[in-house]
Amino acid sequence: MRWLILPVLLSLPMAQGAQVLRVDVDSIVHPITVEILTRALDQAVARKADLVVIRLNTPGGLMDASRELVEKMMSSPIPVVTYVAPGGARAASAGFFLLLAGDVAAMAPGTRTGAASPVVLGRELDPVMRRKIESDAGAWMRSLAEQHGRNAALAEKAVSEAKSFTDQEAISAGLVDLIAKDEADLLRQLDGRAIKRPDGTRRTLDLKSPILAVYEPSLRESVLKAISDPNIAFILLIAGALGLYVEFSAPGLIIPGVLGGILSLLGLTALSLLPINWLGAALILLALTLFVLEAKFTSHGVLGAGGAVAMVMGAMMLVDGPPDFRIHLATALGVGLPFAAISVFLTTLVIRTRRNKVETGSGGMVGEVGVARTALNPSGKIFVHGEYWNATCSTPVEEGARVRVRALEGLSLHVEPVD
Repeated sequence: MRWLILPVLLSLPMAQGAQVLRVDVDSIVHPITVEILTRALDQAVARKADLVVIRLNTPGGLMDASRELVEKMMSSPIPVVTYVAPGGARAASAGFFLLLAGDVAAMAPGTRTGAASPVVLGRELDPVMRRKIESDAGAWMRSLAEQHGRNAALAEKAVSEAKSFTDQEAISAGLVDLIAKDEADLLRQLDGRAIKRPDGTRRTLDLKSPILAVYEPSLRESVLKAISDPNIAFILLIAGALGLYVEFSAPGLIIPGVLGGILSLLGLTALSLLPINWLGAALILLALTLFVLEAKFTSHGVLGAGGAVAMVMGAMMLVDGPPDFRIHLATALGVGLPFAAISVFLTTLVIRTRRNKVETGSGGMVGEVGVARTALNPSGKIFVHGEYWNATCSTPVEEGARVRVRALEGLSLHVEPVD
């Protein structure tokens, strides 16, 4: 009998806890954030997870990327919970849209959210266009709040009046559903909770003995996430440009060229992910031109100073996005001014070197003055440049007379007497 019972026991499924996947949005919202969240949701589906928790700590980001994120969240077959954590974190601007897009919205004590007014940089908007943009964002905010049974009128004020809310204000006003001190507390409160999905279906969360896994971005995602910070991208681009300039100025150094190429490609890759203001890019190109002209013409520093100003202004205008998404003034000054000084210095050295008289080869020999060691009538030997040379002269020259080199032909010099 024991041998009959054992196979039956082995065939019974092992009891497992609910599978929960957590993905962090802890920086500016941009296209890489969309890629990370998309892969995390796909991974959750592959693992047959019961729940996805998106932990938010973001100052906001790009509106287009936020719309893509909301679409991914609302089309997910797995329930999505948005959670502002840890204490002191925020889900501001675009982060507020993400918070309200969750099937359940939660905050940790000491967190804040809101301030979701759209910001448009790079051009001055007339009042009508600004009202259109704010009206569209407000309608989107109302739609998200109403779909999940939250306070739509107050949520819209985060757009129209840039209102912000603490965790206690948000829970009291019906903007979020839960206050949880940590993930364990959050999952405990969610267990048994009935939710309404965006497609209208209702589902009860079964989160007994939850197993929480954290999504780990791939190496590619980690690198792109790191360099997609506009400040990092700008530093990489400028450092790469400087390395390439050194290599072109002194061919054969190799290392500056290799490092410059790598850094430039990383910087350009990062900037390609960001909304570029072409006026800022034009100012940076103007700055480079002024640096070269400063080294070539005597302007008493005017061209160099203008290039430095153009570099700093171009850096600050280069990325077109919310304030937290731009290149900081400290970065623009810390990178632009040293780059201006180094560029002018290197360009000056190159131009001066090219203007100097050639000291080697045929170009270095022509014009040198030597002494005839034998009579030249028309051929003989002379001593010039520390060496003995065969030489010919169209007029006779006595031994010991001074001669000047006119040309080099093979291993023979053509000379003329020095008066």
